Amino acid sequence: MATAAYPPPPPYYRLYKDYLHNPKSAPEPPPPIEGTYLCFGGNYTTDDVLPSLEEQGVPQLYPKGPNVDFKKALRSLNRDLQLHILELADVLIDRPSQYARRVEDISIIFKNLHHLLNSLRPHQARATLIHILELQIQRRKQAVEDIKRRREDAQKLLAEAVGTLDGQ
Repeated sequence: MATAAYPPPPPYYRLYKDYLHNPKSAPEPPPPIEGTYLCFGGNYTTDDVLPSLEEQGVPQLYPKGPNVDFKKALRSLNRDLQLHILELADVLIDRPSQYARRVEDISIIFKNLHHLLNSLRPHQARATLIHILELQIQRRKQAVEDIKRRREDAQKLLAEAVGTLDGQ
């Protein structure tokens, strides 16, 4: 029994058979998804809002409020993480059966660090965009300078050519 190397196209390809002659004959695309949706077994939302740590069921280890000093909070969490890792090493040496609480503390610190870093993403995106635009401006200014320099070189060559023609 022979089998095809590729499966046949899905039946809705027939909806596009007159597309080359009449592009309006194709069906309209579906409307964009708004709100929550299910994808690969996970619930996702189209809202680009970073959920708070409390919404995720994680205690917040840095100060709450809109005016968070990110640098200070990240440094503090980093120091706490180092301390907890050293304590975990001590617990693993002295009392190996009591490691679970230390691992949970380290997990909470990592989640707080991750949340802080994710809250800095809009600032990072803005700074990256500013940097890209500054580079584009710099490249365009260099291109303009290069064009001016080449124009001056061409004018010199033309002046020399006119001078040699007049001299003959």
